[in-house]
Amino acid sequence: MPTIKYYLREGLLPAGVLTSPNQAHYDDEHLRRLRLVRALVDVGGLSIAAVREVLAAIDTRDDSLHNKLGAVQEAISQPGSGELDPLAVKDVQAFFERQGERDCVDVTESNVTHMLAAALSAARSVGHDHFHDLLDPYLEGLKIIARADVEYIARRGSSDDVIEGMVVGTLIGDAVIKAVRRLAHAQVSRDVIGNGSDD
Repeated sequence: MPTIKYYLREGLLPAGVLTSPNQAHYDDEHLRRLRLVRALVDVGGLSIAAVREVLAAIDTRDDSLHNKLGAVQEAISQPGSGELDPLAVKDVQAFFERQGERDCVDVTESNVTHMLAAALSAARSVGHDHFHDLLDPYLEGLKIIARADVEYIARRGSSDDVIEGMVVGTLIGDAVIKAVRRLAHAQVSRDVIGNGSDD
């Protein structure tokens, strides 16, 4: 596990107040930043470069909270490096147009849209050419989760608390949603397909 000295060297933590030539004092803000960095690395699996991007977005002081949250979401979204299927790119662009989002001309300009195009490209590569049909119902279901997320973090107090809540909540929330989705699949499968018995 990387040490605090490593995070200091990488510029992820601010320097403490020197109390002697070999010692420094770190306050609650340092501890809080350390917890955030560790969550990004350990829970989110982000590289040091990606963590630096997240922290830069958090530390920007001259932007609205909404824009900062968007910048943080971009920074914690890692699109991967696979080649995009042109039809998957068109599917993403059509989806954004249906949703009234006009800023999706080039999906590679955004980590989030690139992630979506990469996922649809992967689906096409294994013969699921119509996976894009799920995007609209997925979005409607996920808006319920997104509202719960945003209302949860909005109660956290300062804008720094809100942004930290968004980072940690998204990373942990992704893992929770993945697990709960599997439970939902089991329950719905039992209802729709049956449990395999003949009666």
